[in-house]
Amino acid sequence: MNFLKHLDLKSVPCPLNVVKIKLALEKLSKNENLIVELDRGEPEEMVLNNLKEMGCLFKPIKESEKFIKIKILNEN
Repeated sequence: MNFLKHLDLKSVPCPLNVVKIKLALEKLSKNENLIVELDRGEPEEMVLNNLKEMGCLFKPIKESEKFIKIKILNEN
């Protein structure tokens, strides 16, 4: 069973949103996943690129014109 943590980062500027996600990922327990909501554009690009660099698995679960919601899978 997977547990979910939610982080709403809409209207949070770069690179603060990247830092907040990294901190939240460090606090996740085993079997917890992180749901993140982001603005489209630069925040989306920066966060997704950073997650790829960190080797995190993630998938978009909801997309709109202004926002994207992603699920980051915790493999710890």
